[in-house]
Amino acid sequence: MRTCLLAYCLMEDLSLHILDIVENSIAAGAGCVQITIREDLPADRLEIEIVDDGKGMAPEMIRKALDPFFTSKTVRRVGLGLPMFREAARRAGGELTIDSEPGRGTRVHAIFQHSHLDRQPLGDMEATLVTLIVGNPGVRLKYLHRRAGREVSLDTAELGAAEDWSALTVVERASLVRKRLKTLYH
Repeated sequence: MRTCLLAYCLMEDLSLHILDIVENSIAAGAGCVQITIREDLPADRLEIEIVDDGKGMAPEMIRKALDPFFTSKTVRRVGLGLPMFREAARRAGGELTIDSEPGRGTRVHAIFQHSHLDRQPLGDMEATLVTLIVGNPGVRLKYLHRRAGREVSLDTAELGAAEDWSALTVVERASLVRKRLKTLYH
């Protein structure tokens, strides 16, 4: 449990949990990942949903994925991503569910009490999205964030249509994504 608490402290905000889960989706063969964030302030609720079209998991693998002492990776002996995300939701009066089926992808859904004292901040979603998009140019990423009647959305299929990604340097890709996100958030 001490390892879990230490690692939990390293995940300072929810955007880092999102980054970890999306990276796992991509490692599981996802060609498309959708991130949806809904902030319902009157209901005091924050929802984060990540849906992918990766290889999916059988029920036994879902149980193992929520065990902090199990990992399918060979580079470390523990798998803390999903257990830490679940713990973050629980600490903030919420819950985490996983729906998955082999060959059909996975849906991770976390609910938090928005105003809960122990709810981690959302964090820097712009940096998280830039990291995911620039680092995985072959993966379609769809992002939707709703809060207080406002909606921000981004689909890398639209970015890819506007620019020839293969001709851009990493710095140029990051600049294009940041420019698009600044337009959306401001």
